[in-house]
Amino acid sequence: MQRKDKLTIVINGRGGVGKDTLCDLAARHFRVRNMSTIMPVKDLAAQCGWNGEKSDRARRFLSDLKAVLVAYNDYPTTWAMGQYNEFLASDQEIMFMHIREGAEIEKFVRATGGRAKTLLIRRAAVHREAYGNVSDDLAEQYEYDYVYDNDLPLEQAEAHFVAFLREILEDITE
Repeated sequence: MQRKDKLTIVINGRGGVGKDTLCDLAARHFRVRNMSTIMPVKDLAAQCGWNGEKSDRARRFLSDLKAVLVAYNDYPTTWAMGQYNEFLASDQEIMFMHIREGAEIEKFVRATGGRAKTLLIRRAAVHREAYGNVSDDLAEQYEYDYVYDNDLPLEQAEAHFVAFLREILEDITE
């Protein structure tokens, strides 16, 4: 693919809707880079005793720690742009960048010159009023370019999601 045909997707959705599963399915059909602005935060959190759990308490800790890093020196966006530049220089076709907070999504989209598209993943079976952290609780408050309802059985989801991605690729190359 030519550089202009690369697709950068900021992917978001509440916990448990299948974001990583969909990214893994896409990787069977495209050369994918699957990154998240929480990755460098998790590295720091591990140094502070976080052991990888996904409890509500741990999700809040990671969310709060990320907010501190954003306020201090905007490290998550700086890190994400490094990943984006590596993606542009690679032979990869699609980069998924998981970003949870609306303001951070907008910052990254602007930093890519508007080339990054935004995608909300929803799942009817996963409906919880509150997780206790702004990253999960406000995930659907942003106005996304695309919305994907991840409600198909896993054996049907792959073909459906890949077709969905191909449509986005067609949209950006026209």
